[in-house]
Amino acid sequence: MSKLIITKDAGVATVIINNPPVNILTIDLINELNQFVLSLKDDRETKAVVFKSFHEAFFIAHLDLNVINGSQGGQAASIEFNHMIANIKKMKQLSIAVVDGVARGGGNEFVMACDLAYGTENSAFAQPELYINIPTGGQGAVQFALRLGKGKALQALLTGVDFTAQQAEQLNIITQYIPKNEMDGFLEQLLSIVGSWEVRDIVMYKEIIAASIIDEDAGTELELRYFLERAKEEKTQTIISAFLKHGGQTEREAKDIQGIFVDTAEELTKLGL
Repeated sequence: MSKLIITKDAGVATVIINNPPVNILTIDLINELNQFVLSLKDDRETKAVVFKSFHEAFFIAHLDLNVINGSQGGQAASIEFNHMIANIKKMKQLSIAVVDGVARGGGNEFVMACDLAYGTENSAFAQPELYINIPTGGQGAVQFALRLGKGKALQALLTGVDFTAQQAEQLNIITQYIPKNEMDGFLEQLLSIVGSWEVRDIVMYKEIIAASIIDEDAGTELELRYFLERAKEEKTQTIISAFLKHGGQTEREAKDIQGIFVDTAEELTKLGL
């Protein structure tokens, strides 16, 4: 990996994208991202992947314009970019984009492929492809349609204007605007919770949400199936017993449910769970 700086700690992989001069999605970077994402397919230790940028002004600029042509190589590179977007969306792990710079075109599509995305006051998001006579190629229009609705999606795609993080949050392009000076603390708290779950927990909710977006009834059926299966597990019964022991279903829940969770977790640790 020459364009990705990857570190792993406590179930969280941090991937810093570094493709000078401006983090263009070149075929080399696309291949490295694909290689890394696919390497996590059978990884049960990594619970979350946080994508960041090494560049001060850009998260990811966009797809390399040199591959947008009718040549066999250019078409192949564009298809690999599309595969990369699909591979990120299929990850078992929770994928998180932390954006402290510009993410336009393919960069914005990368952000929307992630499960969660957070932007600072320095970030900008846009799909300006029409200015070079092409449509979006990494599900940008599809995601805008799903997230913004018909009118706002059309306006955004036909104008190609930049959205601030605050605007992007309101339009569901990103999950939340977080001031830069609060980002580290926010992520630490989020990842401390996510890192405590199993990968199967993340996969479970991803599957239920994805099914529900397509078909509410299908999502309802899948949710109930998971619920009934989990209820039969010995682990579930052990956790419930500990929760009740430490004040679950008592007055303590009203004022100190987090305390009950902490006490329960401590007991479960002693039991090796």
